Amino acid sequence: MSFTIVDETTPRLNRSELSVPGISTRFLERAAISPADIVLLDLEDSVAPDDKMAARENVIAALNDLDWEDRTVSVRINGLDTPYMYRDVVNILEKAGAHLDLIMIPKVGTASDVYAVDMLISQIEQATGLKKRIGLELLVETALGMRNVEEIAAASKRAESLHFGVADYAASTGARTTNIGGPDPNYHTLTDPDDKDRRERHWGDVWHYPLSRVVVAARANGLRPVDGPYGNIQDAEGFRSQALRAAALGCEGKWAIHPSQIEPANELFSPTREEVALARRILSAMRDARRDGRAAVSLDGRLIDIASIRQAQVMVKKARQIGSRGRVRGENTARRRSSARKVKV
Repeated sequence: MSFTIVDETTPRLNRSELSVPGISTRFLERAAISPADIVLLDLEDSVAPDDKMAARENVIAALNDLDWEDRTVSVRINGLDTPYMYRDVVNILEKAGAHLDLIMIPKVGTASDVYAVDMLISQIEQATGLKKRIGLELLVETALGMRNVEEIAAASKRAESLHFGVADYAASTGARTTNIGGPDPNYHTLTDPDDKDRRERHWGDVWHYPLSRVVVAARANGLRPVDGPYGNIQDAEGFRSQALRAAALGCEGKWAIHPSQIEPANELFSPTREEVALARRILSAMRDARRDGRAAVSLDGRLIDIASIRQAQVMVKKARQIGSRGRVRGENTARRRSSARKVKV
């Protein structure tokens, strides 16, 4: 290991992050009883300019009046280049900060963007005596942000997660697509012709490079990397494919822009029982090896060593975290459904 130790951020489940438009009180109420790990109350892209102030008041009322229980709640504020951002932060923290966990900064372009919001939050906390420390979610969705992603990920001790926003990133880079996530048939390679002059077409992952950069920058700074939305809400198989590819790259979870995407995200970003069982066997085998003075051992015909321990520990830790959350949800579901109050608007 390097002499530089990476401090991990606040441990939270982040398998599914449900984005909810702040203008819809009906959606806010439903989000409070959803199975999402994190609920993201959105004031930015899903809210029209004329509805910005009304959405802000809806979000404040929802934070104060709804029973969010063990859910992590985040608010996506408007961009730093808009006239809405400072009031989003000031009004929400002053009026409902005790019920908020995270603030998401959209379209982060430089580390200074993160510093500016961090400073504003710190001043509000000091002025109001807010005891709960607000974390930051950083949304990278422009060419400028991707160029500066390493500095952005290291910009604030409040930062908890780094997200890849594919739609705005595609627009920023001039990509020839109108889809929100997913593959592009134009991004492919052709095999050489066979003896009958036939060629096969192999699609590539056009978003592999930026998402990989986000994962590396996040992990190098102890943050949770999270994949953004998949726009075709009717394509369940496509969502699962994109979620699995994100999980394979190291993402903690994925956005859900429709309730139907929550459970698949929770499932696909959770280790299976078989994977957890194998991880526990690895840890047990390595304990036995250490007792005998060995640094490596064979298990089921495969070599396992110190690196295997680290992988297994991550798997078992995630399983414990999910198991604890599941018990809380199972015990409290009935009470939560009966006690969730209407948003006062």
